Parts: sequence; structure tokens; C-alpha cells
Amino acid sequence: MIQDDYIIELFFARSDKAIEALATKYGEAMRSVSYNILQNEQDAEECVNDAYLSVWNVIPPTRPNPLGAFVCRVCRNVSLTRYKYNKAQKRDGRYNVSLEEIAEIVPSERTVQREIEDEALTMVLNDWLGGLNKLNLYVFMRRYWFCEAVADIARATKLSEAAVYLRLDRMKKSLAKHLMERGILV
Repeated sequence: MIQDDYIIELFFARSDKAIEALATKYGEAMRSVSYNILQNEQDAEECVNDAYLSVWNVIPPTRPNPLGAFVCRVCRNVSLTRYKYNKAQKRDGRYNVSLEEIAEIVPSERTVQREIEDEALTMVLNDWLGGLNKLNLYVFMRRYWFCEAVADIARATKLSEAAVYLRLDRMKKSLAKHLMERGILV
């Protein structure tokens, strides 16, 4: 298995092998994130390639840690930009469904005030996520970060779809309560 530090050093050396090593280690995860948002193989592949270029442009000087989360976030952002572009063309998409489910709990409106509050919100969310058991964390992240369909999550966890929906509903209520207890209005 290729080590993240080695991949980062390849980027700092501006080696052509940096992208190849990144693709070997994280390419499948990046394609999965992008495809789950876009539901189109060609668009997803283009977004992954754009994400490689973005990573190339920020390393150096950035030394992301952990690298896997960083590249998936870059890929997710590139895919969301493409999704918004595609959505302007047609009003449809699975990504909207997962965001709508959680939108009333974690608002997405970007303002200066919101930017200031983001760090505190991140700490509160991380605290809440850290309190979840492994199965609930897996279900929550797969639904709301990787935008996977409930049917796919159910198949991967060997739970029924109803059980996945029930877990998600309970977690959303728990998250809302957690946020309110910490003074974050939902």
C-alpha cells in the first residue's frame, strides 16, 4: 500500500508519478463520491480528473492530513459544482434528496456570519459524530457525505431499507437536539 507521505512528497517533487500514485490509492473512492452526486459516469470521470488537477495545484504548498479525506473533499466540491451546472440545465437529481433531508438541521446558506460560525459548528458536528457507534457513523456518512442511495446502504450493511431510514431519522433528531443544546439554532 502506498503511503500518503510518499504521495505528498511526489507532489512536492512535481513528479508525474504523483497523480498515478494518488489515483492508485484514492481513485476508486473519488469516482464513487463523484458518481453518487452526478449519477453519470462520464461527468464523474471528468470531475475526478479535474480534482487531480486541483490537488496538483494546491500541493505544494499544502500538506493535507489526512490525504484521503482531502482529495475526496476536493473531488466532492468539483462534483457539486458540476451538479449545480447540470441542475441548472434540468431540475432533477438524487443528491438533492439527501441534502433536503438534512437541510433544516444544518443550513447551507453562505454568509460572513455563517463563515465565522463554521469552525464552532464543525467542532460540534465532530463531537456528535464521535459519539455514534460504527454502524450509525457508516450509515450517516454514506448517506450525507457520499450521497449514497438508501438501498445501497441497506445492501452494504445488511439492514432493511426501513431500518436504514429509521436510523437516519433518529440520527437527524439526535443531531438537531445536540445542536440546540449547544446553542446552534436549527
